[in-house]
Amino acid sequence: MIDSRLFGEGDQVRRRRQCTQCNERFTTYENAELNLPQVVKNDGSRAAFDDTKLVSGMKRALEKRPVSTEQVEEALNRIRRRLIATGEGEVSSRWIGEWVMEELRGLDHVAYVRFASVYRKFEDVKAFREEIEQLERELPPEVKRQQMDLLDGDTDGH
Repeated sequence: MIDSRLFGEGDQVRRRRQCTQCNERFTTYENAELNLPQVVKNDGSRAAFDDTKLVSGMKRALEKRPVSTEQVEEALNRIRRRLIATGEGEVSSRWIGEWVMEELRGLDHVAYVRFASVYRKFEDVKAFREEIEQLERELPPEVKRQQMDLLDGDTDGH
């Protein structure tokens, strides 16, 4: 081994190595295997935490939205860290769903509303409207100003 250092957000180790037979140098990235808590579903059943299901749901909500794969991976890492930080052996699927909505709210408001509509089982247009109005009330002032600037610049009525 030539060199080791923490990588990413401190949860990976990057190692520069050298082959003992051909002396070629290469890099490896190692992740610690962490025991994530079991997920307690709404029906009371338990299952292992599954990143692929989580990413699949997020990607469906983010379809055709301007959010990079790296941003999705960072959000997933934050959710994983929250899971571990609970220190619990079991975590409610409701918590995870709420954490996903928080992450999507920060990434893209359209994706957030898409996910929330499925997760919270919106029954009608009124539920969508209420969620969007709540989202607008929570917008930071600088985002509201940017939106108003766009509306004010609309001189041809479209």
